[in-house]
Amino acid sequence: MARDEWLSLDGKWSLGIKKEDERGIPPMAMGINVPFCPESELSGVGRRIAADEVMLYGRSFSVPAEWAGQRVILHFGAVDQVAKVYVDGKLAGEHEGGYLPFSYDITDLLNKPAEDADDGKDGAAGAEASHSIIVEVRDKLDHKYPWGKQKEKNGGMWYTPVSGIWQSVWLEPVPQTYIASIKIETGEDWAEVTAFGVRKGVLKLDGREYEMYAQPGSDNRAVAEIEIAEPRLWSPEDPYLYEFEITSGDDKVKSYFALRTLTIEDRGGLQRLCLNGEPYFFNGVLDQGYWHDGIYTPSSPDCFAIDIKAMKSLGFNTLRKHIKIEPELFYYECDRLGMVVFQDMVNNSDYSFFRDTVLPTIGVKKLSDKKAHADHDSRRVFIDSMLETVGLLYNHPCVCYWTIFNEGWGQFDADGAYDLLKKTDGSRFVDSTSGWFWQEKSDVDSYHVYFKKAELEPGSRPMVLSEFGGYACKIPGHYFGGKRAYGYRKCPDTLALQRDLETLYKEEIEPLKEKGLCAAIYTQLSDVEDEMNGLLTYDRKVMKVDPEKFGK
Repeated sequence: MARDEWLSLDGKWSLGIKKEDERGIPPMAMGINVPFCPESELSGVGRRIAADEVMLYGRSFSVPAEWAGQRVILHFGAVDQVAKVYVDGKLAGEHEGGYLPFSYDITDLLNKPAEDADDGKDGAAGAEASHSIIVEVRDKLDHKYPWGKQKEKNGGMWYTPVSGIWQSVWLEPVPQTYIASIKIETGEDWAEVTAFGVRKGVLKLDGREYEMYAQPGSDNRAVAEIEIAEPRLWSPEDPYLYEFEITSGDDKVKSYFALRTLTIEDRGGLQRLCLNGEPYFFNGVLDQGYWHDGIYTPSSPDCFAIDIKAMKSLGFNTLRKHIKIEPELFYYECDRLGMVVFQDMVNNSDYSFFRDTVLPTIGVKKLSDKKAHADHDSRRVFIDSMLETVGLLYNHPCVCYWTIFNEGWGQFDADGAYDLLKKTDGSRFVDSTSGWFWQEKSDVDSYHVYFKKAELEPGSRPMVLSEFGGYACKIPGHYFGGKRAYGYRKCPDTLALQRDLETLYKEEIEPLKEKGLCAAIYTQLSDVEDEMNGLLTYDRKVMKVDPEKFGK
């Protein structure tokens, strides 16, 4: 949902760090490059934040004069882990959790008396007065909140923790009555667009106007129903987007939708995942979303598209976004370029090496989860985050598949979570338990296979190999890990890697496709710290396989 006017607050901020028990504001002596976390090279700080430390970000800004008379919304893409936001010394709001966006209407906080404004002018929205933002952040890596693959003692499959602001910050002007959000439902030849916060409007699509009116008895929302006479369906091979514009009063937003269907159908006695009514093989890679210089944040927004295009050049049509939620720009690029996303929920609660890794490795892959991770607050936080993730990404056609729990990490009552997720979004495939600890309810049978040949048998649900491979090849000069280079099978050079991967796909994946395999997710897109099992190096400078050969 895009408006023409906005103001980026990315760039240089001041940063102060103090111990939790210290009073007052510490000297804001350091500079930090937002939106890069302080642990990253690109932040200009390059240091870990301890659990007993508090970060204070600060910067000043002016509201453009042409915004006079409008409300001002302050947006944060993501801040890890607990944040308090102050504008002109007044609390705008607090947010918990490090992966989801949040925003505040700060208009009334900007109305400083004239004598308090730096230049003596009225500080209301629209005047060129100087205003201040202070963001107080604590990150104890508290496992009550989603934490993903961050670990204080990183190594192997666990990575450097991320603190503070790691997605963009920006201001947006809106009229007094404005479109707060939109929700898009689509089918094979129709779309329904709902605008929340208003009761009427006009939607323009392909030169045609659709009146939007509130439904009887509804709250502030206006709906447009659209029929497409000659539908063009979205797929990775033809990622067609229908761009539209909504005008309501003085507000105007731009967006888009795509037409595509996702179904499970019996074809020849095998359960198949179908895209647009036909069996579709989701050929994918695991995408951790990590970067050697920015950790959680790429050096440029263009990096998302570069990664997507690189994987498409290798013949992949799917990215499993693993235990991380990206800025919406990533999903837009997948929509635009034609890349299916299998989206993981971000785990919280504790990980147990014995329970979650050792037992499944020796063959114990079925355990009841009804009493697991029983802490009420942690369960509530996970469910709330799951539902908010669905709300955030619901309109993106690239997102075709939700993964609730991965390899038992934080897993509890997967059947109940499945029921709730399907009730919230019945339009996508749901993998309740990726890897193991399967319960009763899921749309797919989901397996992880690394240390042996993938020998799967079809069952009553579509078969998905949601992780496999992990072949490691260390490229000198492009390795950013520690002493222990990590992978599931080591190849001495890129020629060996190319040969072994061709054998893997020819002798294991292709035969499984004939037996009903619907998706295969290779580990992984890029190296990450100690892990050297990427198809790209961590710095994205070397592709380890030949697209001309591998893509065939």
